[in-house]
Amino acid sequence: MNHPPVVEWTEDDQVRTARWRSENGARPPRRIVIADDRTRADEAYRLACEGTALLWRGDFHNARQLLTALARRVDRRPRKAPPADATQAFHLHRAAQNQRARVLGMLLVPLDAELAVPLHRAPDVREACARAFGPPQEVAGPPADAPTDTAGTAGTAVLVSLRELLGVIGANEWRRKGVEIPALGGDRIHPHYGVFSPARGEYVDLVAEAPLPGRELAFDIGTGTGVLASVLARRGVRRVIATDQDPRALACARENTARLGVADQVEIVEADLFPAGRAPLVVCNPPWVPAKPTSPVEHAVYDPGNRMLHGFLGGLADHLTPGGEGWLILSDLAEHLGLRPHAELLDAFAEGGLTVLDRLDIAPRHPRAQDAADPLHVARAAEVTSLWRLGAAD
Repeated sequence: MNHPPVVEWTEDDQVRTARWRSENGARPPRRIVIADDRTRADEAYRLACEGTALLWRGDFHNARQLLTALARRVDRRPRKAPPADATQAFHLHRAAQNQRARVLGMLLVPLDAELAVPLHRAPDVREACARAFGPPQEVAGPPADAPTDTAGTAGTAVLVSLRELLGVIGANEWRRKGVEIPALGGDRIHPHYGVFSPARGEYVDLVAEAPLPGRELAFDIGTGTGVLASVLARRGVRRVIATDQDPRALACARENTARLGVADQVEIVEADLFPAGRAPLVVCNPPWVPAKPTSPVEHAVYDPGNRMLHGFLGGLADHLTPGGEGWLILSDLAEHLGLRPHAELLDAFAEGGLTVLDRLDIAPRHPRAQDAADPLHVARAAEVTSLWRLGAAD
């Protein structure tokens, strides 16, 4: 088993070590200093911008306040008006987001061997951390390349950024409460950490309303939470094979289909794109922006080179029964950002031996589409999500 990297710092005149944990793929900090309730926000901001991480040893609520203060300092830096070129605006926006995440990720908190936060007034995060990171014995166990007595000061087995930990806590709340899905009659989908939440429901509504070519069998490619497979099952499709290659998504889909009472109709299969065989209906909602993801959940939005989109279109015809349909649910935001020409999509249809039977469109309802202050507002306001009904060409 590959162990997480080990970080080192000096505290109380002794060299300490602990495991480094970052689900977002952030590199271990090279330099760590101790911070507590006496640390001033301006000094913390200067250190974070220089690449020095701050390991918090004070009150947990004060750490959250410091993180907020750091965010204010990042956000108040002078910003130029977004360029008229949509592609350049997108890349500048992503670069600013990454820089913001890097600076805010420099405030660290400890986790003990049970994945609890050994700080005053810290919430109980053990369940949330175990669900996101894995069992405590795997996450906080002794590093393979260090003696067990160098796991750090008492109560420090793992270091994690406070910003990421707050995301883990928030994701666990989403998992508990769930997301109401109108297409499921108001029943809820419960997303797991790192699995894209169907809070933006336009694509779900399209699948709920498109005319079914049959009710015998359907494939749901890249099922995620299992929401589309569940919608198809509720619409009367007798058997749905839902695929994904992410272990978190597979576990999430199984849990949701069982909770919704459609587990007998939906089979969850680990696969990169298609299962074996053919079906009268094959559904896919791939990532819609060809760019590099920077966190687990972003894999549902960003996909370098449109790998999943082209993989789906290239293999669809070979997985359709005669007269069957492939439903591609795709936002055109990438087109408005200049990241994927519309002609590229049409060429991919032709290269895959596919013909367009129909297209159903829906406008976005998310708040960013109406936010004129968003640096990508022009593209977001013009965005349309489409369900392309595709058939195999003669």
